[in-house]
Amino acid sequence: MPRFAANLSLLFTELPLPARFAAAAAAGFDAVEIQFPYDYPAPLLRDAAAAAAVDIILINLPAGDLMAGGYGLASHPARTAQFMAALAEGEHYAQVLGVQMVNVLAGRFDPQQDAALTRQTLAANLALAGEWLAVHGIRVTCEAINNLDMPGFVVSTPAELAAVLAEVAHPNVGMQLDLYHLARMRLDLAATLTQYLSQTGHIQFADCPGRHEPGTGELPLAQIFALLDELGYTGWCAAEYKPATSTADSLSWLASWY
Repeated sequence: MPRFAANLSLLFTELPLPARFAAAAAAGFDAVEIQFPYDYPAPLLRDAAAAAAVDIILINLPAGDLMAGGYGLASHPARTAQFMAALAEGEHYAQVLGVQMVNVLAGRFDPQQDAALTRQTLAANLALAGEWLAVHGIRVTCEAINNLDMPGFVVSTPAELAAVLAEVAHPNVGMQLDLYHLARMRLDLAATLTQYLSQTGHIQFADCPGRHEPGTGELPLAQIFALLDELGYTGWCAAEYKPATSTADSLSWLASWY
């Protein structure tokens, strides 16, 4: 089985974020990721992770108004200054927290902006982030998010993301694949992973439908993880799901797969 990490933005939310590191360690996780850590001082989170002996492997760059229904920062032609500020803040947190990867959320299309220019802006910003963070040994990823849960997202499939990354053409920028988002787009998980794994730096998962823990939906996750082993994937697979009840009650899969 791959190495599993806990997404602390969706798991252990019964606790404040600094206390979730110890809870994740007690549950058996050696590593965690955080979507947006910016409400807490970076040193506080670093110390909490160190005390729990877990690694923080990934954070997202700040995404502006994206999670509130807006267009975000990374692909909007009129928001390059805000993206630069987000990159600087994300760089600071990534260095303090010692993360391996920083994920850039592409954002939504603004109907007032040209679609081709929107994609070009995303490619330029990803190249900038890749170059900037390479200095610190931090890899940049970008993910395709399904356009059912997030209508208007700029990259909704790995094929669309691959086209953007071909324009980026930077060795420090790659894909993040989320099995839930792939399933929501009705893609063949095995075929998609086989095709794009060489470009993939990080994988996330939740069952589908529902985006809950493994075993609550229809995805053959055990088979997919076995395939990742066969394909030689050595990265992390992060549990980014919404527990159907409590986090503790949702973790039976972890013991069965380790």
